[in-house]
Amino acid sequence: MPRFFCPQPLAIGQTVSLPDHVAHHVQVLRLAVGDRITLFNGDGGQYTATLATIEKKRASADIKLFEPVETELPYAVTLAQALPEASKMDWIIEKAVELGVHAIQPLAAQRCVVRLSSDRAEKKMQHWQGVIVAASEQSGRNRLATLAEPVAFSQWIAQDDLHRRVLLSPRAEQSLSDWARHQPPQSLALLIGPEGGFTEREEDDAIARGVLALSMGPRVLRTETAGLAALAALNAVWGAM
Repeated sequence: MPRFFCPQPLAIGQTVSLPDHVAHHVQVLRLAVGDRITLFNGDGGQYTATLATIEKKRASADIKLFEPVETELPYAVTLAQALPEASKMDWIIEKAVELGVHAIQPLAAQRCVVRLSSDRAEKKMQHWQGVIVAASEQSGRNRLATLAEPVAFSQWIAQDDLHRRVLLSPRAEQSLSDWARHQPPQSLALLIGPEGGFTEREEDDAIARGVLALSMGPRVLRTETAGLAALAALNAVWGAM
């Protein structure tokens, strides 16, 4: 059954006008009046609905059933990702959402090739939000991951955080999986460097502020691989896959 994000109040018995992008998707999929679809608004759970009307640029649906389905991880993981080049961030966000990440924090580190102006950052944020929505629709998540505004690495590590922050570094002596096996499931933030990694000074500054440095093993992973591998490792060790 096709799933669509519908950011508005939803209730059984209600007839809702679908957002423009959903109406367009209905047309692309060649759905017909009476076909069943699933709607969710990010507040939790999902609604079964039937298409009531389909016009050239508009569509509506009758909401029939609510299902309290939740697929979220029992612990909140923030992916603090240094901005990579080209379209790698799209891939990282998409796959991180599929793996259950709670929040995404873009970081501007010293070795980042990408530098976002305020106008470009706003456009990127809108685009990345669309990636989150699409990945949530596809993966069966009924709550959207939070997308934070890009900030400088130094600014972000200077902030107080109630949760453990973990920096993935080839210099670390203990692996993430070994650490996780001796820890209860918990909310944390994963810091992932850009191409070339964080500088030694950045890593030292982070560790001085209480960030825990862990490794992903003897092989050096690409920036678009490291965070996803770490998320999968945590989910496997803590039993939330």
